Amino acid sequence: MSDSNDDLERLQLLDVVAQRGVKGLTRVQLDRLQILVEQKDYGDNPKAQKSKMKLLSQIAIAIYDYDEKYGNSFKTS
Repeated sequence: MSDSNDDLERLQLLDVVAQRGVKGLTRVQLDRLQILVEQKDYGDNPKAQKSKMKLLSQIAIAIYDYDEKYGNSFKTS
């Protein structure tokens, strides 16, 4: 059941990205989407795997930009 909930959440966040881009997500949503996309296995589809890596790069850049602009409250060190 958790897998289907994660898939639904991933699809909802990806829908926001499709409509408004990664800048349309909050910092927490970016973190969550990053985790969900990393967990999804696209090994059997090279094109999807390439898109996954591109999206993860965009998410990482958006997180960095957000942290630079607002400060990073998630640092643990």
